[in-house]
Amino acid sequence: MHERMKLANGIVVAAEEIPTVRSVSVGLWLRTGSANERQQNNGVSHFIEHMLFKGTEKYTAREIAEAMDAIGGQLNAFTSREYTCYYARVLDEHLEFAISLLGEMLRFSRFDSGELEKERGVVLEEINMYQDEADELVHDQFVKSIFGDHPLGRPILGTMESVASLTREDMIQYLSHFYTPQRLLVAAAGNVKQEQLTRIAREHLGDYLAEEMSDKCQPLAYRSQVRIGFKQTEQVHLVIGAPGISRLDPDRYALEVLEVILGSGMSSRLFQELREDRGLVYSTYSFHSLYREHGLWGAYAGTGKGQAQAVIDAIVKQFTRIAEKPVTEAELARAKQQLKGSLLIGLESTSNRMSRIAKNELFLHEATSPQEEIALIEAVTEEEIQKLAQRLLAEGLTMSAIGPIKEGDLVLPLL
Repeated sequence: MHERMKLANGIVVAAEEIPTVRSVSVGLWLRTGSANERQQNNGVSHFIEHMLFKGTEKYTAREIAEAMDAIGGQLNAFTSREYTCYYARVLDEHLEFAISLLGEMLRFSRFDSGELEKERGVVLEEINMYQDEADELVHDQFVKSIFGDHPLGRPILGTMESVASLTREDMIQYLSHFYTPQRLLVAAAGNVKQEQLTRIAREHLGDYLAEEMSDKCQPLAYRSQVRIGFKQTEQVHLVIGAPGISRLDPDRYALEVLEVILGSGMSSRLFQELREDRGLVYSTYSFHSLYREHGLWGAYAGTGKGQAQAVIDAIVKQFTRIAEKPVTEAELARAKQQLKGSLLIGLESTSNRMSRIAKNELFLHEATSPQEEIALIEAVTEEEIQKLAQRLLAEGLTMSAIGPIKEGDLVLPLL
């Protein structure tokens, strides 16, 4: 269970002490991501993430890399739709240096024009690489189909056109609006005490001042649809699903159990039917994403063109089956044990613990212990899962498909 403090400037500092390890995972988390962008500056969050490694007032890009290597630490970052994280994993004796370096990158990056143009090329190649991965691309196509013109529907990396047009001024403006103390969380897990983390954060970030930019919620206008993308691949990549639920929805634990039963693991319904019983796929799984106001859920499968329709029919059949008839006691028990095992095994990693702290603080604004989470998982009933499945299917399904196919080749069955 973690502790938390808030600095005078609004920065939240949260730590979980694990005295049996010698390392600390620490992250500077910002409650902003691609969902805070406009169409014109799509990709700016991710581009900024790259630029924070390209030199500050104190360090060159090379010196940033060498400084972390010199203490045997790891430094990295990632961008999502609703948050951005800059993090390090270091020996406990180097915690203060790690926070000072991350703070320097966050506040005093130079955004040198020469470095910016070089990194633009890197980001454009990252987009090109992503475009080659049909099993990843189909998920972006699915997200766009679900969210449409909503900001959540935009690609995290941006598009070739939007990234090519981003300027230094666009980045500085975005930073001034969304890289603010009120959106910033310092989270750490490992051999660290709350008082120690608070002292270090106050010393290196306590004078960080900026005005908060409020979030504007946008309603979701969803309509069921089929989107086909032609690509000369060996398999047809399929995603079928619908809008889901938000991070704060009381059914979120029932959704986790439902997902395990449907398509997580070798005993799941989709794996057993599509791979074990019928030999139609190598890879299939279910998934969900929870956001502040919205969510999505669905299932993925990759298969040959001649088998794609059979796979689609089987996935939809499994969706309707879980809505029409309660899951069995054995399935429910296995799913709960799987979730509990995953949760507890994940807690053996300081990085996972740090991420768990951050997501609880950024979006739930609470400290939920693993024992409390396990109790909420254990409380899920067969009836709750069935009602949730009915709720998820109520607005109709959407399908995204990429492969050597064209419009009209595949049909999404009506519910």
